[in-house]
Amino acid sequence: MPVKSYAQKMIDSDPVFRDIADMKETVWINDKYLPFDMIDGVCQLVVNDEDIAETEARLRKFAPYIRKCFPETAADGGLIESPLEEINEMKKALQDKCGADIPGRLLLKMDSHLPIAGSVKARGGIYEVLKHAEDLALAEGMITEADNYERFADDDMKQFFGRYTVQVGSTGNLGLSIGIMSAFLGFKVKVHMSADAKQWKKEMLRSKGVEVIEYEDDYSKAVQEGRRLSDMDPMSYFVDDEYSVPLFLGYAVAAGRMVSQLEAKGIKVDEDHPMIVYIPCGVGGAPGGVCYGLKRVFGDNVHVFFVEPVLFPSVLIGCASDRYNDSNVSDFGISGMSHADGLACASPSGFVTRIDRNLISGDFTVADGRLYDYMRMLKESEDILIEPSSCAAFIGPCRLLEYEGTKKYLNDHELTAERLANATQICWATGGRLVPDEIWEQYINTHLEY
Repeated sequence: MPVKSYAQKMIDSDPVFRDIADMKETVWINDKYLPFDMIDGVCQLVVNDEDIAETEARLRKFAPYIRKCFPETAADGGLIESPLEEINEMKKALQDKCGADIPGRLLLKMDSHLPIAGSVKARGGIYEVLKHAEDLALAEGMITEADNYERFADDDMKQFFGRYTVQVGSTGNLGLSIGIMSAFLGFKVKVHMSADAKQWKKEMLRSKGVEVIEYEDDYSKAVQEGRRLSDMDPMSYFVDDEYSVPLFLGYAVAAGRMVSQLEAKGIKVDEDHPMIVYIPCGVGGAPGGVCYGLKRVFGDNVHVFFVEPVLFPSVLIGCASDRYNDSNVSDFGISGMSHADGLACASPSGFVTRIDRNLISGDFTVADGRLYDYMRMLKESEDILIEPSSCAAFIGPCRLLEYEGTKKYLNDHELTAERLANATQICWATGGRLVPDEIWEQYINTHLEY
């Protein structure tokens, strides 16, 4: 594919972008990263602490309904939450097999095991559907704010929501999140899915009564068509992964909830005990929201890196070029299908890339084949299974001390060897709970060259 002029200039001036164009693993360090107190005021004009607190309060208000309808949430009182687990054996496996020196503690944030939808998308996706249902029910007098929200489980509420449609464009996990929750509430649901989406996810949605519309094009086309068709129907609501503030807020609540999880493990987060987080990234919505929440809670003591497939480094390109959603991986001559279906987005979210432009520390790229190797290592070392795309995060701790770019970043931010020894490194697992057994078998037996 022809390389666009702006991309060619970047390729000619920086070896990182030559690696990107050659679809090689690399790391980009954010040249516009700023201390949080310098940009806090501007960020709060878009999403502030009160917005996040309101989101958390709404989720707690819906907790009785969630607990009643989804018994797997009972242990957390109807909150949709995931474990934070130390993975010492995986750390040893990564160091032994990858030749990596991984300082500090290594943990796995298991959004892969979130109830109901089994992925990080359960946070933002389910929140946005619940908020939309609340808005409709309040507007039509079906409920009052003083009511117990178990009321949403009543048959007349399902009949009421049956008058309305919810639509979304997805490569997979967001579609599962929106589809499962919307259909359960009683909405008609249409999920527009790109060519990269896994067949089992389409079949699971159809089994829940969701209409799945398939496209031969990539994620951007599925979103574009879904948005267009939804706009034509006054009774339809489109969940827009590229621009949605409710989605972003749903993801952002994760950070505040992690505080108690870290405290329970005796983990400090301060200047001498930094936290480094690696999050697999597609269009940017979930990692962007999580990153924003983490920065609001931990400030400059947390360093967040995104991780993208070598075939779809869309957020990296959007941020590095300052073209945001006007960029596309094809601008660098990149094309192909990725095994990392949830990360296969050719263009990033303009909203997320703009709000996180000064917040993320950098962005690693990873080859598809490595994802399956990491997945097998995690299974063998910890007996934990997460989707291959979730395993992208593991390249971060493996390469943190290897790349010249990350070495300079650590030096510039005074992340000395002593501080790194006290660091907490967290890999964010983004999906896996709903994967059928026969698909796990396929994943485990998939071996790719890289």
